[in-house]
Amino acid sequence: MSSVLPWWKRAICAIAVAALGWFQGELVEAADEKPAEPAPVSYYRQVRPILQRACTGCHQPAKAGGKLLLTGYEVSLKGGEQGALWTAGKPDESLLIDVVTGEPPSMPQNAPPLTPEQVALLKRWIAEGAKNDTPAAVEDTISAERPPVYSSPPLISALAWSPDGQLLAVSGFREILLHKADGSGLVARLVGRSQSITSLQFSPDGKLLAATGGNPSLFGEVQFWNVAEKKLERSATLGIDTLFGGRFSPDGTLFACGGADNSARIIRVADAQQLLKFDAHADYVINTAFSVDGKHMITVSRDRSMKLSIVESGQFVDNITSITPGALKGGLQALARHPKKDELLCGGADGEPKLYKMIRTQARQIGDDFNRIRGYPGMTGRIFAVDFNADGSQFVAGSSSGTSGMARIYSTEDGKLLHELAGTTRGIFSVVFAPDGKHVATGGFDGKVRIYNAESGALEKELVPVEITPAVAGK
Repeated sequence: MSSVLPWWKRAICAIAVAALGWFQGELVEAADEKPAEPAPVSYYRQVRPILQRACTGCHQPAKAGGKLLLTGYEVSLKGGEQGALWTAGKPDESLLIDVVTGEPPSMPQNAPPLTPEQVALLKRWIAEGAKNDTPAAVEDTISAERPPVYSSPPLISALAWSPDGQLLAVSGFREILLHKADGSGLVARLVGRSQSITSLQFSPDGKLLAATGGNPSLFGEVQFWNVAEKKLERSATLGIDTLFGGRFSPDGTLFACGGADNSARIIRVADAQQLLKFDAHADYVINTAFSVDGKHMITVSRDRSMKLSIVESGQFVDNITSITPGALKGGLQALARHPKKDELLCGGADGEPKLYKMIRTQARQIGDDFNRIRGYPGMTGRIFAVDFNADGSQFVAGSSSGTSGMARIYSTEDGKLLHELAGTTRGIFSVVFAPDGKHVATGGFDGKVRIYNAESGALEKELVPVEITPAVAGK
């Protein structure tokens, strides 16, 4: 038998040998290649978010702890009372690294320490020269001395009347505008760092004004402003997204809020320390309330539920609303507790205000909505805000459909529609009764505050809460 391979087998062997040689060559070449160098650390994309979330609650124009600002590269470069914050190229000689390391680290105060990965990132940035890559177009120039300039009215997402009835707080961009309660003039501009202000409430004694908000996908913040001195008393940075629906406890010592991280939190007002995080919801927690005695927290969410929990422990107690699929036709947005008893007014995607009692008094059954006391005539679109008058006999509700909106005053006990408030042609996102119950204020998409006579429903005052500076073409 011949030992010579057929021509076609010889061809296959030749191709295999050539392929093997090529593959070995590729392996040798790959082995000679050096690993790719990591990209330089970006101040704007990587360092700035760490400082925003962990440090700027105490180091911002409204509250410059240690005379140090960390809201932007240029102001951070100036340092504070302890000198320069970093020495380019020398992380081990930089104050920034010194204060965020150690056992325990001295910064950030009243907050969890930075992770090892975050510290390593800061060290590498300084070692690489601590360079600034902030785009010129986004450099932060807003402060109390240089407040926001408006070319059009800002959407109004929050309103609050002071307990003495003298001030009306209005949300703006990066600021809270304090107006005289009758709309006759601006008293102060409280400029902070949160781009979005989602809720406002005065403390029961009127000494503090609390705001929730934040910068979407960057941080959430609670601000406590000293009303008499018009300055930021303290703030808390919580989570990496916006906070909503802030409320003081009846005695003013605690503060509750919801968030875009599906959680609710309770904060101690005296030092802005987080005491409790409640994680029983499956979507954004949009609003909160306390029971009359302050022992329970109530939360509403886009997950279509109103939940009851215990303040001291955070223990979940019950779903106040029905758990039956389809019973609530959409998420809940608005919440207010009756000023004298544990009854809860809510509203949301289905446009129908509803009143619930807080405590269930019989065993839950599939299909029931036992805690519901009554519903009220429906409104156009989604209900974004509700508020009771001082004795709970009436409430006001505001809604938006995206293209239109409305505000109404109802009788709480019999469900009667008392007034359809005129002039609300666009979406309404905030409504509030004056402490004496004689007036109602609304705000929303068109950026106008409207003040109504609650007894007649007549419009008494309409104002744009900011000064408008027309934009100039080419600038």
